[in-house]
Amino acid sequence: MTPATPDIRALLARHLPGREVRSVAAVGQGLDNLAYEVDGELIVRCAKEPDPAATEAEVAVLAAVAPISPLPVPEVVFNDPAAGVIAYRRLPGRPLHRHPVADPLRLAEPLGAFLTALHAVPPAPLGDLVPLDRYPLADLREEAAREYESVAAHVPPEHRRLVEDFLAAGPPADPFAEPRGEGPEEAPAVTAGVRLCHNDLGAEHLLADPGTGTLTGVVDWTDAALTDPARDFARLYRDLGPEVYELTLARYAGRLDDAVTDRVRFLARCALIEDLAHGLGPGPRPYADAALAHLVRTFTG
Repeated sequence: MTPATPDIRALLARHLPGREVRSVAAVGQGLDNLAYEVDGELIVRCAKEPDPAATEAEVAVLAAVAPISPLPVPEVVFNDPAAGVIAYRRLPGRPLHRHPVADPLRLAEPLGAFLTALHAVPPAPLGDLVPLDRYPLADLREEAAREYESVAAHVPPEHRRLVEDFLAAGPPADPFAEPRGEGPEEAPAVTAGVRLCHNDLGAEHLLADPGTGTLTGVVDWTDAALTDPARDFARLYRDLGPEVYELTLARYAGRLDDAVTDRVRFLARCALIEDLAHGLGPGPRPYADAALAHLVRTFTG
């Protein structure tokens, strides 16, 4: 088995012996993973580049989140760290990026409750399992500037100034202090301002019933990290819009600093540029289409 063409039937035979597999269908891929649906019941997600430690960490995060999350998260049936595989029971609903709901404002209340519960998970027990993400915002801006250079020609001329003015400005202040030295006794406390975050809470990872608009699940916890909670809000801002973000924030009961919205806007704009470059490069074109569709509201909201 290779990451590009995993033998799903062989995986099922090894981990669920005796199960009769009737159908296997590819259902999507992202930067890191390929996903397959088995018999309409299981999702088998395979890392393109297996990382056993990362797979084990994601399983641990799901175990920590499942009991407290007001939204369903994947229930792991089996995992194979060496192969980078997690199999879980298929959650109902469809990804929001493919099937937007008629009234996205209805999503704010459940999202606020979900993020309140997620960010309340004590970070200390997960410190050895998930990364501490303190990536400097200035570095993120530089990456966005390089990516924009490669895709600027695809941005409508009348909208380029919005992006270029953003990139010309300085980033907001970083929420975390820089380490004062290399020794652990000189580093800032891991828990100071850090929360457990999904860290990639885009529309493609939110499931909803297209008919009722009810959120039915949050999937793909590959990038979960201890980091700034603004990172979770930023993907909502980019994909669902500033109004949904504001309403979600109003229903959030966690503690946030006064500058969080500045970082949310900054992170959302960097993430949109990233999606545009991904969709025009190695990734599926719909990422770029969504980025262009949301560009004006993301850079003016």
